[in-house]
Amino acid sequence: MIEFRDVHASYDANTPILKGVSFTVDDGSFVAFVGTNGAGKSTTMRLVNGLLKPESGTVLIDGVPTTELKTSELARRVGFLFQNPDSQICCNSVREELLFGFRALGQLDDAARARVEEIIEEFGFNGDDDPFLLNRGTRQLLALASIVVLGTPVIVLDEPTTGLDFRECVKVMQIIKRLHEEGTTVIMVCHDMEVVADFAEHVIVMNDGRVVGEGPTFDVLRNRSLLAKASLIPPQVVDVSIALAFMRPDLAKTPIGSANTLDEMCEAVSEVYCAKHSR
Repeated sequence: MIEFRDVHASYDANTPILKGVSFTVDDGSFVAFVGTNGAGKSTTMRLVNGLLKPESGTVLIDGVPTTELKTSELARRVGFLFQNPDSQICCNSVREELLFGFRALGQLDDAARARVEEIIEEFGFNGDDDPFLLNRGTRQLLALASIVVLGTPVIVLDEPTTGLDFRECVKVMQIIKRLHEEGTTVIMVCHDMEVVADFAEHVIVMNDGRVVGEGPTFDVLRNRSLLAKASLIPPQVVDVSIALAFMRPDLAKTPIGSANTLDEMCEAVSEVYCAKHSR
């Protein structure tokens, strides 16, 4: 479990970024942080993995303050995907990039090498390729793979789909979805509200360094007054669900009215209409 208790943070003493942030992320959950640029989302992510320490308040990982954990201990618990893969990639071959984390943690052995080869095959990489000659989408996949290979129980994603085309975006998010289904806790900063609606189970809304609201994904995305506080526009699927409720008030009492993700909405629509036509 990850917990923030009244956390204040800044990069210099004169410019506060976080102003009393509190929230909890349960094990195995998929949480999206949304808000405009400058809301404090990326700063919050850097506090989760220990790249930044709180000025006051407490950040806890499994009940232990991050200030009491060594960098190596945090690295074993939390994997971090930067918004720009070029801020993360540092080796001269794909294979060496995937081995880097094991080497840094002092875990470079035959099992680690075998795991790297599995990831190379799973992601469709050429292990001898120069990472810096790959296209933007493939570099992002490589940065993600360098986290996946370590098997950390928590992954933090800072705008994982930025700069990707639709096909690349789908591939990245399907991998992240699979990790979550296998039990990984996913914390994601994302500006794409369609991606949030499709994949996140819980949403935390930030504005001006504060948490202004949170809840199940569709509850938050339906709350226009809350989204307005953060200058956000809900995705089209929310408008569709609201329109259905207006046109057919009886649907509000079916699974359609309580769906929390786009997948749940699709399943609910299928369930309701299949039941109707089976009578």
